[in-house]
Amino acid sequence: MRFIQLPLIMTKLSVNINKIATLRNARGGNVPDVSKCAVDCERFGAEGITVHPRPDERHIRYADVHALRPLVKTEFNIEGYPDKKFIDLVLAVKPAQVTLVPDPPHVLTSNAGWDTLKNKIFLVEVIGEFKKAGIRTSLFIDPDVRFILEAKATGTDRIELYTEAYARDYASGREKAIEPYALAAQCANSLGLGINAGHDLNLDNLAYFKNTIPGLLEVSIGHALICDALYLGLENTIQLYLRQLKEVN
Repeated sequence: MRFIQLPLIMTKLSVNINKIATLRNARGGNVPDVSKCAVDCERFGAEGITVHPRPDERHIRYADVHALRPLVKTEFNIEGYPDKKFIDLVLAVKPAQVTLVPDPPHVLTSNAGWDTLKNKIFLVEVIGEFKKAGIRTSLFIDPDVRFILEAKATGTDRIELYTEAYARDYASGREKAIEPYALAAQCANSLGLGINAGHDLNLDNLAYFKNTIPGLLEVSIGHALICDALYLGLENTIQLYLRQLKEVN
């Protein structure tokens, strides 16, 4: 299948620092320093910082989010399931963007996007609260045109395409792996929804995704980037990811 190629835009790299907090929490204390790492990520070229506080605070703590707010000078993005505690946190901190993720407390990591058909009324209410506070909203969503069409009706500003399936299938055939995402992006573009993406994007699959998805505004990358940094160093790794986002195939 052939897709219409829109003009390429500059795609921002938001670094998810949850894994930094996981390492700190393994020993207690404040090593590594999550706030310093966030500032350093920006200094090394990151164009945003993402955090995903969960109810059990197993990595990013709610106190971290408050501490980071005055330090982050690029775009601060808070991800999470919108229960009352999370909503109160976001309204107090007022980040540039809130990304709503439908993950229950017991899951290890985000593993599905929103069913915007079943959750429409709930999402309309929550998104309305954030929009009244001037906070841009994004919905974590599978590359399913049905859910994207209904996402528009929730009032969200953007969607974040859940890219685990793309990353998993990339090695066995990237053209087939990208196909549902390209269709989803074309649908989102036609509706005027901004497009973000994240989950398992890495140095191998990022450039192709960016160059094939029309209108990709931002990627949020944490696990793979921090793993690469163990071998390559944090500054070098961030620069390598930025290079992938600028590469044109």
